[in-house]
Amino acid sequence: MPAIFEHPLTVARDDLDLLDHASNVSYVKWMQDAALAHSAVQGWPTERYQSLGCGWVVRSHQIEYLQPALLGQELIVSTWVANMKKVTSLRRYRIVRPSDNVLVAQAATDWAFIHFATNQPKRIPPEVASAFEVVEDAPTKSPLSLGGEG
Repeated sequence: MPAIFEHPLTVARDDLDLLDHASNVSYVKWMQDAALAHSAVQGWPTERYQSLGCGWVVRSHQIEYLQPALLGQELIVSTWVANMKKVTSLRRYRIVRPSDNVLVAQAATDWAFIHFATNQPKRIPPEVASAFEVVEDAPTKSPLSLGGEG
């Protein structure tokens, strides 16, 4: 089970903004898709969180755009868990164009674990926390300082 998960994608017409670059919304969608896919590979698909009655919600996103992503380009969204606290977890992302190994963007999402019925924060259960290896020092072009006390 990969500590750093790679999620491939191809930039589609629906991903583009008025400048024919991938839109901000597309980047957030790609990040969420990669996070969900990584969680599923680690044994925690959406259905398992639903049966637990608890799961993750986004507190904040931070994205640093370095190069535009264009129609038809193949990209790889690499993602990993950078920390796991009591009720929060920081996940980082690198979006790379493998054809020339260019870093297109790097990002981070601060996630909170909540009880679905109450929308209240809940301590991350040991079985969830232990499913993810924390990778504190994965390579990044520049540090994105996003975190929260949890």
